[in-house]
Amino acid sequence: MSEALTGEMRVAELPVVAPTAWGWRDLVTLGKPRVVAVMLVCALVGMALATPTLPSPAVVLFGLLGIGLAASGAAAFNHVVDRRLDAMMLRTSRRPLAAQRMPSPIALGWATLLSVAGIGLLLWQVNALTAWLTLGSLIGYALVYTAFLKHATPQNIVIGGVAGAAPPLLGWTAVAGQAGPEPLLLVLIIFAWTPPHFWALALHKRDEYARAGVPMLPVTHGEAFTRLQVWLYGWLTVAVTLLPFVIGMSGAVYLVGVMALNLRFMVWNFRVWRGADPKAPLAAFWFSIRYILGLFGVLLLDHYAQAWALWVAPALP
Repeated sequence: MSEALTGEMRVAELPVVAPTAWGWRDLVTLGKPRVVAVMLVCALVGMALATPTLPSPAVVLFGLLGIGLAASGAAAFNHVVDRRLDAMMLRTSRRPLAAQRMPSPIALGWATLLSVAGIGLLLWQVNALTAWLTLGSLIGYALVYTAFLKHATPQNIVIGGVAGAAPPLLGWTAVAGQAGPEPLLLVLIIFAWTPPHFWALALHKRDEYARAGVPMLPVTHGEAFTRLQVWLYGWLTVAVTLLPFVIGMSGAVYLVGVMALNLRFMVWNFRVWRGADPKAPLAAFWFSIRYILGLFGVLLLDHYAQAWALWVAPALP
């Protein structure tokens, strides 16, 4: 059977979405605002951890705005590159380009505008290191991962996870002007967390990825192998999240909080691994988002708890 015919059959299995005129909401959708919001939280924590005092409000404002614009631009490029693939999957078939509401040149222009504005703002108001690192993560996600790795290997999410793990490093360099082991450890945490997070969704959406011909791990190696990888990478994530306490970057508040989060995280990963509950992968995916937000929230709480102990406690009678 030819690839063209196979593609037609895949598209035919999906509900037909009647094209309509695009509007400003579609421009917002191209930027994947919910994904970018999670990235900005991680970047904000990176900014806070980079200094024992409060970071400059101007750096925070322009840094988050620049990183957010660039991340939205990368997401819009993802829509352009993946528009045919998105049309083959029920989960993404109503996106502006997949549903043929918006012409590709409009989306491409919007992606370029967001990216240039974000990188330019970082160069102008923050620092060159943050701008170049942001550009590198944009290229890594929009081109290396989306255009190549996603279709080339079942390890796509592992290799491409480096680009998605950059936000805390970008936040750190925006404030400190340089990198170091601490922000790289924050990158490592997100890097280790990404496979169990995304493979849980891939298990839930396995049939859609198979129809679209995307070599996600459940498609190429089966569900049992993927469930095991979720379980093993979950433990790797647990180990990596303990390192901030081990190296003295964080204290007891972080240790208690992350242990509680890790316990719940591994309960869900265990349910995925056992495979007895068909709803477990999707539930684990959604919890993993709350998990990473909670982890960075605990990092922030611990940081300012330690700062309070250093600044305020000695002055108390």
